[in-house]
Amino acid sequence: MSEDSDLEKTESPSQRKLDKSREDGQVARSRELSTFMVLLAGGAGLWVMGSALGQGLLRLLHEGLTLDRQLAFHTDLLLPRLSELSSEVLLTFLPFLFLLLLVALFSPLLMNGWLFSFKPLQPNFGKLNPLKGIGRMFSSNSLMELVKAIGKSIIVGGIGAWVVWHNREAVLQLVSEPAVQSIPHMSNLIWWSFAAIMLGMLLIVAIDVPFQLYEHSKKLKMTKQEVRQEAKETEGDPQVKGRIRSMQREMARRRMMSAIPTADVVVTNPTHYAVALKYSENRMRAPVVVAKGSHLLAAKIREIAQQHNVPILEAPPLARALHKHCELGAAIPEALYTAVAEVLAYVYQLRRHKQEGGTKPVLPTALPVPQELDPAAARPG
Repeated sequence: MSEDSDLEKTESPSQRKLDKSREDGQVARSRELSTFMVLLAGGAGLWVMGSALGQGLLRLLHEGLTLDRQLAFHTDLLLPRLSELSSEVLLTFLPFLFLLLLVALFSPLLMNGWLFSFKPLQPNFGKLNPLKGIGRMFSSNSLMELVKAIGKSIIVGGIGAWVVWHNREAVLQLVSEPAVQSIPHMSNLIWWSFAAIMLGMLLIVAIDVPFQLYEHSKKLKMTKQEVRQEAKETEGDPQVKGRIRSMQREMARRRMMSAIPTADVVVTNPTHYAVALKYSENRMRAPVVVAKGSHLLAAKIREIAQQHNVPILEAPPLARALHKHCELGAAIPEALYTAVAEVLAYVYQLRRHKQEGGTKPVLPTALPVPQELDPAAARPG
């Protein structure tokens, strides 16, 4: 029983399988959504460009049906004239056709975003197998497509029939009206019918899109054995592990660099180490290390601090002790409270001096840093 349960596809697809499926061009698709968007764009295009298209069509009909005496006696001019009229027809309807083409190309992006893959274009001779083709014809998916087609026909046809029946008197009245009046009335009826049918199509899309997403996720479901195997392959791959650690270090470094502008002071070695401290009396029990680094990273910390006017204090013993014994985001050790307090007092006095003037504070020099915390002092001679 346990082996059977392991072989049943009951688990949701992993991100790795979803990515591979996307690379293979296998994504959820809704034909109803594309059809709805193209029809909607066509209706909107006719609404906006209908007047210009109508005038252009009337002009082309007038030119095409006008008898030219030269064409009657010079048949060799017929083909150039036909080519000229065809080009004018194409240019007249080109904006409308271009709009439909754009919508047809980009409407799938609403479900899947941008996707470009050559794998669906590769030849697959398995699809030529007649037995598999017959199997697909009588599959549950084909049955569902048949049910959808019948339902769509019922909804769209029912709405169309209802619109015609509801406006039957207006439709019958078109026959007795003059052309000048019947054409606007007929256009009005067509637009109302189009709007009603589009609402029906919208209902179909609202049902089909979640269904296609569900079916796609169902196809990609995994067995428990596949999940375990994928986890083993992913976790056991040293390149993946190295990449994850590299990404984690980079994310931590970015967070650290973004915290430097909020620091109260940066203590330096002056070139080998740099440690940024922050203290909030109401929210912190003790000053906290928001950034630290050595060599190139220390130089970067000093550069960012200078750009954001964060005070930089050269205190080599304190900088070495903070870099050695303080973790990023942690409070400083109690043994360094006094030294850091003198540094912060100097920073606050310096800030007040810049704002109000007066006597400039004296730069602290002999900071009380215990020798056992200073790596340089604790190093045997």
